[in-house]
Amino acid sequence: MDEEYDCIVLGTGLKECILSGMLSVSGKKVLHVDRNKYYGGESASITPLQELFQKFGEKEPDEKEHGRGRDWNVDLVPKFLMANGLLVKLLIHTGVTRYLEFKSVEGSYVYKGGKIYKVPVDQKEALSSDLMGIFEKRRFRNFLIFVQDFQENDPKTWKDVDPQRMTAHQLYTKFGLDKNTQDFTGHALALYLNDDYINEPAANLIRRIKLYSDSLARYGKSPYLYPLYGLGELPQGFARLSAIYGGTYMLNTPVDEIVFEGSSVAGIKSGGVVAKCKQVFCDPSYVKERVKKTGQVIRCICLLNHPIPNTRDALSTQIIIPQNQVNRKSDIYVSLVSNTHQVSAQGWFIAMVSSKVETSNPELEIKPGLDLLGPIKQKFFTTTDYFEPIDDGKDSQVFISKSYDATSHFETTCLDVLDIYKRATGEEFDFSKIKLENEDV
Repeated sequence: MDEEYDCIVLGTGLKECILSGMLSVSGKKVLHVDRNKYYGGESASITPLQELFQKFGEKEPDEKEHGRGRDWNVDLVPKFLMANGLLVKLLIHTGVTRYLEFKSVEGSYVYKGGKIYKVPVDQKEALSSDLMGIFEKRRFRNFLIFVQDFQENDPKTWKDVDPQRMTAHQLYTKFGLDKNTQDFTGHALALYLNDDYINEPAANLIRRIKLYSDSLARYGKSPYLYPLYGLGELPQGFARLSAIYGGTYMLNTPVDEIVFEGSSVAGIKSGGVVAKCKQVFCDPSYVKERVKKTGQVIRCICLLNHPIPNTRDALSTQIIIPQNQVNRKSDIYVSLVSNTHQVSAQGWFIAMVSSKVETSNPELEIKPGLDLLGPIKQKFFTTTDYFEPIDDGKDSQVFISKSYDATSHFETTCLDVLDIYKRATGEEFDFSKIKLENEDV
């Protein structure tokens, strides 16, 4: 360990492992350290099931009822991958897909007026959806045709819409879409976290809807993918990639301090040994004096012995509850996975309900999501602080990831990773540097 490295990465959460892989394939000499004896950090998968019950102070689960403990892999921060999204592109371009197997998620739903509806994404679904009245269906169909035909580099496809000057709100108004349609379009199709986007350029909204429909087109049932055996496989896949490119991994290694020379980082000290480096990348837990709390996230892991009602018995699904439907400032996210992804015993399902905390009673805040699940066998609530770095890291060369947000998909996670990489290296990540052959998911 007492060598000199280009980069030292602290923590093996998914963001840190992706960065470690990206830095390694870009030719950096990387040391990757975690104080825990397992991969994943805050985004770890818990197995066997007994460990999950112990973590939350519950008595041991009954194997007769819950099946073998080792058949369970419960993600503490479950998130789905957009089939055509940033993380899948990173996985393919870096060759990590050779270590992982994915399966599509069966359903994608949105909440309106106390009920859930399949998210309509093409002309046919727009006309058959119960989300809208007959005239609104036609207006929404015209909107979808416009989005599908739109090409950013071909102004002939813009049809009197200037995507940079016109706002998302003005685009909705042009097509006559009502508030409910704007709600599910912005939150369940474009996956915005709140309504701030409404005054941003329409180009951003169009791009996000196209990502959803392009992702859906790859597999048909929904735009989402999930790895077999849970998300715990993802950090390990990137760790293997880093090792191939010469990265060094050390689990169960305490980090006593980050060493500075002047205002810039010079290394880390562990057990009296100093490993020198030019840059440090880490999650907020390693540098509490360099982050600020900007909110909290409430999550509830729920064990069910049945699918979510009104989802056509889907074995895996996502439901988004737009903020306006439940008088909130942020959405509520519901995800469901099961034995079809090898994360639970046969006949069991793992649901997660999550949102940004807005009141002093966060458990009550996510009740609309919990009420959709039907009978719940076991609940595990967590409220975690959301941290962001206090600066961009360029002066100290300490680059810190944000905490994981409440979303049930990975797009915000990848944006943070790519932003950190750009700040640290001064350039966008160049996928052409990868020597491994591309393999599709």
